[in-house]
Amino acid sequence: MSDTIDGRLAALGISLPEAAAPAANYVPYVFSGNLLFLSGQLPIEGGKVAVIGLVGGDVALADAQRAAELCAINILAQAKAALSGDLSRITRVVKLNGFVASAPGFVEQHLVINGASNLIANVLGDAGRHARAAVGVAQLPLNAAVEIDAILEIAQ
Repeated sequence: MSDTIDGRLAALGISLPEAAAPAANYVPYVFSGNLLFLSGQLPIEGGKVAVIGLVGGDVALADAQRAAELCAINILAQAKAALSGDLSRITRVVKLNGFVASAPGFVEQHLVINGASNLIANVLGDAGRHARAAVGVAQLPLNAAVEIDAILEIAQ
C-alpha cells in the first residue's frame, strides 16, 4: 500500500516535508498499544507558519482550508517519521481534532477542517475516513489560523 500512498501523494503534487521538531516541552508523537497519537500540527510550509490570523476576519475561508491541508500534510510527515517511513502501517485514521482561530461570529469551522479531512481521505483511501471535531478558538500558537492533531490506528 505504500506505493499507493506515495502514488496518491505524487498525483496530488505533495512532497512530505521533514517532520517538525517540537516547539516546547512535549514530544511529537506517542504510541499506546496499536494507536499513534500525533501532537498538534500547524500550517507550516517552508519552515514558517503559512497562514496566520483569525478566520472570518483577516483570513478568508479558502485560505483557512489551505491551512488545514498544510496541517494534514504535516500530520502525514509526523506519521511517516514515527513509522520509520512506512505510511502503509496506517490501518485507520481514528480521529482528527481541528482547532480554528476564529473571529467573533465565524461559525464555519467544519468547512475549514474539511481541507484536512479531504486530503487525508484522498491520500489514505478508506483508511483515511475518520471521526473528527472542528472547534473555534480565540487564538493558536504562533498566531496560526489552524491546528490539527490526530489519532491513528497502526498495524504492528
